[in-house]
Amino acid sequence: MAPFRGPESWVRVFHPSAESELRLVCFPHAGGSASYFFPWSQALAPGIETLALQYPGRQDRRADPRPGSVAELADQVFAALEGLAGGTFAFFGHSMGSVLAFEVARRFEDRTGGGPAHLVASGYPAPSRLRGGDVHLRGDAGIVEELLASGGSDPRGLRDEDMLAMILPPVRDDYRLIENHPPVPDAVLKCPITMLTGDADHHTTREEAAAWRDHTAGEFRLRVFSGGHFFIDPHRDAVLGEISAALKGIAYSSSGTSEEQ
Repeated sequence: MAPFRGPESWVRVFHPSAESELRLVCFPHAGGSASYFFPWSQALAPGIETLALQYPGRQDRRADPRPGSVAELADQVFAALEGLAGGTFAFFGHSMGSVLAFEVARRFEDRTGGGPAHLVASGYPAPSRLRGGDVHLRGDAGIVEELLASGGSDPRGLRDEDMLAMILPPVRDDYRLIENHPPVPDAVLKCPITMLTGDADHHTTREEAAAWRDHTAGEFRLRVFSGGHFFIDPHRDAVLGEISAALKGIAYSSSGTSEEQ
């Protein structure tokens, strides 16, 4: 497969694989960065080549302008990924990343006639069930409280003032984007959707997770894991197995999870 030639500022390819015909584009959670997916890339290589997105406003992109809406960010990501060609590609998004991945998939289907072979969404209500929220309006202590409740962040870093000065601006901005993104009840993708959720995730009820079924004209699969919002960390092997299966079009099962077709 020819190497990806999209804008380097947006995409990190940690383990390039010329022999792979499958690509997975990973959309980070609110406040997340491309580096979160380094171990995923390592585990999936060489059979699946991972493209991890780096949103503006964090790490090496701290000085880059931040978008004003999820729609604007989706337009920018689509422009960065439009060069995807050859082989099969799929999208994975966690939390805010799931809604952003859905919006970028819509742009691929509307503007190119093609698009991802599969969307794997994780840890967030369906686009028709978005709740809004006020986390982005809270003070710093309120945002730290939310991060601790959600998991996924090292508590030690959240006690370090210098670290917080770097973390909180992109986190607040990402929450502003997703909490102000309007529900889209009638948007439907052609590609199949797999939805992954934790049974104790305060961001997503089982009903809200199951509502992703309304957003695909293809097959739908719901997998419920034990755990909270970042169930994807302790269940990483099973999650990667689910993603690999989705890309390869095969059924996948593992112990410790429940399943709904």
